[in-house]
Amino acid sequence: MNEFTTIKNNVQTEIVEKKSKFIADLLYVESVEQAEEFIKKAKKKYHGARHNCIAYRIIQDGSIIEKASDDGEPSGTAGLPMLHILQTNNLANVLIIVTRYFGGILLGTGGLVRAYSNSLIEAIGKSEKQEKCLGNEIELKIQYSEFDNFKYYCKKNKINIINIEYSEKIVCNIELDASKKEKLLEDYKEKKINISKINSLSIKYINKV
Repeated sequence: MNEFTTIKNNVQTEIVEKKSKFIADLLYVESVEQAEEFIKKAKKKYHGARHNCIAYRIIQDGSIIEKASDDGEPSGTAGLPMLHILQTNNLANVLIIVTRYFGGILLGTGGLVRAYSNSLIEAIGKSEKQEKCLGNEIELKIQYSEFDNFKYYCKKNKINIINIEYSEKIVCNIELDASKKEKLLEDYKEKKINISKINSLSIKYINKV
């Protein structure tokens, strides 16, 4: 997966269907372990609830890991519909937990699918999104006299400066996609920008700008 969408902020929403209350927690996660820990905490927090249905999609070690659970609801009425919505929206590194407090009126399979789906859709609508793409983290060393020019270059070319250290020279880390990296190296080679040293650190998912 070269690109995906995630969320910047955790979101909680609530809807009521025929006296049943559905509490949706849409959470940003970076690992399966983190997601499972959130699920454990939710079950403890909402211990009086009938169901805590979940779905998540997580990019870990270069692969996408998906999981869905109906947590006692009729098979296919909660977890899988929510997972399908995450897939359709190309959302990853997210966990949805929808907690249901039963109101005494049966909703039927169609009603359950709608309730769990609408809970997630409402949470997605209220969240702030962030596009991610596969890119590179690079460490640079720059003379103090050249740093203002370099910051302007980054702003002009939409390159993220993620860390700056001030020592004998300025050492900064940047994130950029493959095409911007190629341009940076070409401009460095042709001396269009003055950089003392370039060191590629890693390939990682970065914020798309």
